[in-house]
Amino acid sequence: MILYEENEIRIEAHESEIPWLKIFTQHPYKEMSEVPWELQMQILKLLNTIEKEMLTFYKPAKINIASFGNYLPHLHWHIMARFEEDSYFPEPMWGQKQRESKLCLPLFEDFKKSLLQNLTSKS
Repeated sequence: MILYEENEIRIEAHESEIPWLKIFTQHPYKEMSEVPWELQMQILKLLNTIEKEMLTFYKPAKINIASFGNYLPHLHWHIMARFEEDSYFPEPMWGQKQRESKLCLPLFEDFKKSLLQNLTSKS
């Protein structure tokens, strides 16, 4: 699901038990070093904004930010709010499940609304 989109960037929600967003460049860059400097700075600002919003809204134990692109060689970042009670913690979300989890988190729609207000006020 696309949450936010502009000429150079889009932000998508990843369906998961935890709050998990992905930032994609619209152009399929393979590596960060290929991205124009101004766009690199925009991406860093978005990562920072999303991280702060997740910390404030969900109060997770940790924020994980990852960029692999081995299967999909289109530069993108995963931003995940992690909780000690989530199914995989402390493993990565791609790791081995540790437990069954029944997280009770604030509504994603409320987070999305707050994040979009924050993103549009900074652009």
